Amino acid sequence: MTTNHTGPTIQVHGLRKSYGRQVVLDGIDFEIAQGTVFSMLGPNGAGKTTTVQILSTLISPDDGHVFVEGHDLSREPDAVRAAIGVTGQFSATDRFLTGEENLVLMADLRHMGKREGRRRAAELLDRFDLAEAAGKPVSTYSGGMQRRLDLAMTLVGDPRIIFLDEPTAGLDPRSRRTMWQIVRDLVASGVTIFLTTQYLEEADHLADRIAVLDHGKLVAQGTAAELKRLVPGGHISLQFTDAAVLEKAALLLKPTSRDDEALTLQLPGGGDVRSLKSMLDRLAEAGIEVDGLTVHTPDLDDVFLALTGHPDTTQPQEAIA
Repeated sequence: MTTNHTGPTIQVHGLRKSYGRQVVLDGIDFEIAQGTVFSMLGPNGAGKTTTVQILSTLISPDDGHVFVEGHDLSREPDAVRAAIGVTGQFSATDRFLTGEENLVLMADLRHMGKREGRRRAAELLDRFDLAEAAGKPVSTYSGGMQRRLDLAMTLVGDPRIIFLDEPTAGLDPRSRRTMWQIVRDLVASGVTIFLTTQYLEEADHLADRIAVLDHGKLVAQGTAAELKRLVPGGHISLQFTDAAVLEKAALLLKPTSRDDEALTLQLPGGGDVRSLKSMLDRLAEAGIEVDGLTVHTPDLDDVFLALTGHPDTTQPQEAIA
C-alpha cells in the first residue's frame, strides 16, 4: 500500500463533540504515523466510538481540525472515505448470504467490475482462511469466522487506513490471537490501524502507541512501556537458599517486605538494567548468593486504573460514545 502523503497519516487537533449538555470529546489532540497501530483505551462512555465515528466521516465534530493523509476531513470527506475502511463493534455482514456473496456485494457497492469483484472476493476468502466456508450462509459461521469476514469486507476496497472498533469483543482466546496476527500482517504491508479495544492485553501486544481517554479528555499518550513507567508499583523479588543468607541480604538491602517462609525479599524498582546490576554487585561483594530473581512491573491494567479510576473496560458498551 502506497501513498504520496508524507508526515502523520492522521492528525487531530482540538477535537470536540457534545450531545446537548453532555461533553463527549473535550478538545483532544493526537497524531498517528503511517504503518503503525494506534490504540485508544478508555472506560465506557469515554468517547472512543465517537472518535472513530468522526474520523470515519459518520458524524461531524463540533470543533477541531482533522487531517487524514493530508485531506481536511471537513472539506474533503470523499477523499478521506477513499482512504479508509471501518470494522465496527457489530457485524456488518448479511447472515442470510454466503461469505462469498457478502464480499461480492461489497465489491458491487464499490463499483468494481463483476470479474474483478469475484477475483477480489476469492483472494480475501483465501487470505482469511474462509475459502472452504465461502458457499455457506454466514449464519452458520462461528464468531471468529464472522469477525474475519467482517474485516475481509473492510479490505475489499484496499484501504490504507483501517478503524477497528472493538474487533475481538466476545471472541475466544484462539480467535482473538488469529485476529491479532491478521492485524500484524496488515501493518507489515503498510496499513495504518486505529484500534479501540476492551482488552488491555490486546493493546499491549499490538499497539505502537496508546492513548488513554477519560471523560472526553486524553489523559496520557505513549508507548505501552512509557505508560507503565507513569505508574508506581514496580518491584524486584529476590529468593535465597536459606534463612541465614536471607537475613544477611535483608540487613544489606533494607527491603520493603520479606517472607521468611518463602525465603524472599521484595524491593522497590522498575527493574532497569543499571539498578539491577548495581544491586547484584552489592550482593556479590558481600558474598551473598541469589537463588532466584523476578522483576514485577506495572501492567496496562495498573495504568488504566491509575489514570481513569476505573478497574477495566469490560463493562457493557457505551451508549453514545
